[in-house]
Amino acid sequence: MNSICVSHKMRRMFRGLTFLKRNSLLLLLLLPAPKLFTQQPTDYAIHANIIYHFTKYIDWPGNKKSGDFIIGVAGDTPLFDALKKNIAGKMVGKQKIVIAKMSSSASSFPCHILFISEDESGSLKKIISRTSGDPVLLVSETEGLAHKGSCINFVIVSDRLKLEFNTNSMDQRNLSIASDLLQLGKIVE
Repeated sequence: MNSICVSHKMRRMFRGLTFLKRNSLLLLLLLPAPKLFTQQPTDYAIHANIIYHFTKYIDWPGNKKSGDFIIGVAGDTPLFDALKKNIAGKMVGKQKIVIAKMSSSASSFPCHILFISEDESGSLKKIISRTSGDPVLLVSETEGLAHKGSCINFVIVSDRLKLEFNTNSMDQRNLSIASDLLQLGKIVE
């Protein structure tokens, strides 16, 4: 499956979005991000909102389009609370979003999106192995993890939150990403 190609169904969906909705993710990415090495904490509400927008630009296989839409969080991170506060209970199509804590040492990860916190970044190789072939979007926040197999990685560049995309990893997971989203970040291998 070519991750850069947008399916006919997804094209119809994007045409139906208003200008503001199509560009809301872009607006979020243009906001200045807090500096990593100052006393300002990362604004995880912004991360949560961007992760929610991923659900609109990524297409999961048909067998993942029923039941709850599960966003898993591996590791201790304020993002868990931000996700619960800001997006738990919202809908992805007809699926209700559920936020779940997951252990990086689990034998499987029954979720659609798995966020790997910075303190669990050393577990990426094990998580990739345990999700191999599964349609699980791996999202991380540590420099270099997109090169190591994370599907999407949050990075700070010039005080701005940026995205890195590993389209090979997405292809291996049978996930298709809209070209509109790819244009908002950098593709890495």
